[in-house]
Amino acid sequence: MNEETVKKWIIKAGNDFKTGKDELSTDAPATDTVCFHMQQCVEKYLKAYRVFHGEEISKTHDISELIQLCAEIDPDFEKLYQMKTDELTMYAVDIRYPDDFYMPTLKEAEESIKIAIKAKNFIGKKLKDK
Repeated sequence: MNEETVKKWIIKAGNDFKTGKDELSTDAPATDTVCFHMQQCVEKYLKAYRVFHGEEISKTHDISELIQLCAEIDPDFEKLYQMKTDELTMYAVDIRYPDDFYMPTLKEAEESIKIAIKAKNFIGKKLKDK
């Protein structure tokens, strides 16, 4: 395990969380940006967990795939599906470009933050328990 690399993943995840949460508090939040940063936050926490266990980081934005890879280390990660964490994947790439234009609602942006909080608390606890 490279402790320094794990810390860097967590810092980057925290910055994504802060950026999304701060954007939501503006007068006219860019909901797609909020959702994107929540997806990025969770993705980076999952990757930090993999690095913590000496595993390779796959070049994917698919939260479901990352959950499965983490569940191979600790089956408890399956609980992230119950938290709807995998639903954040749709905000990773597709909504970032105008080809398939989609603007999440304010409610979706708020829900993405709730999901990210649950996931980061879950993964953070797993990192501290080791």
